[in-house]
Formats: sequence, structure tokens, C-alpha cells
Amino acid sequence: MAHITTGVEYGLHCLLYLVDTRPEAQQASVRDLAELQGAPVEYVAKLFTKLQKARLVVAAEGARGGFRLARPAEMITVLDVIVAIDGTKALFKCREIRDRCAVFGGHPPAWSTRGACSIHAIMLEAEARMREVLAAHNLAGLAATLAAKTPADFSRAISTWLENKTPGARQVANIDPEKSE
Repeated sequence: MAHITTGVEYGLHCLLYLVDTRPEAQQASVRDLAELQGAPVEYVAKLFTKLQKARLVVAAEGARGGFRLARPAEMITVLDVIVAIDGTKALFKCREIRDRCAVFGGHPPAWSTRGACSIHAIMLEAEARMREVLAAHNLAGLAATLAAKTPADFSRAISTWLENKTPGARQVANIDPEKSE
């Protein structure tokens, strides 16, 4: 988790489109999700390969195919998505530079490297707290926050757009931004 990538942002946004209370709106194709985000299909496909490998989504069979959440949105945390897409790299990698001080002339005294590096200890604490916060938030909570900020017809428009997707037609919903809460 050296840096949270753009892939996580796209992945979370795509997953939010799969959070819905209506069963028919709970799945979408990678192609449609990429189009919704304005992202290349190949890029979103790679993200969904990682999300599927992490068992956060499952492929839906059939003519309309696509992906759906593998478990309830309440049980998929932001940290789960980050780990699935970016892996578990440490936020900070201590290089043990404290023993390289020029004053030591290449022979650092034992006291200079005894115990944990205090900088590394702070970074470990920061990473632990960050992981706690990310684990405390889930897709259901994100979806609720999004729903509170968007016009009431936005969710319906997205669902309708996804439901009406056909290879030859493109549905565009008309959303009034002035109706947002």
C-alpha cells in the first residue's frame, strides 16, 4: 500500500454501481462499467480480474453476463478493495539509514541502531491507523453517502442505463444537477 493508485478509485466507483437493492441492477459488464467511468475497457477488465481473484466480485453467466458483488456490500470494506487492486505493500520501507551517519566513519556504534527506528515506529503506527479507518468503511456506507449527495433520480438513471444497454444502442439519462440535496 505504498500509494493508493488510480485503479482503486476506478474500482471503488465501479463497485458502487453494483450496490443496489434491486436484483436486476446488481450486475454489469466490464464494458458498461468502463463506459460509465470513461475508462478503457482493458483497464477496467484488469481491475475486475483482481477483484474477482480476491473474491469481491463474481462473474454472472448468461446473455447479459457481467459481474456482481460476491457478498453483501456491508461486508466489502474499502481496505478489501485496496488490497485486491494494489496489494499489501507497506506504506513506508525503513532503509536503516541511521547507521550511515558520516560522523561514524563507516563504523556505527551499537547505540545508534539499537531497538526499533523511531521514524519507522511512527510510520508503522500511521499505517495501522490508516488500515483501521479503511477497514471501518464499506461499500454500503459509501453507497449511502453517494445517494445522500446525488439527485434522487441519479441511481434510477444509472440502473436504467445499465439495464437498457444493448450492443447497438446507447442510453443517456437526463439528470438535473439542480435537484441534488
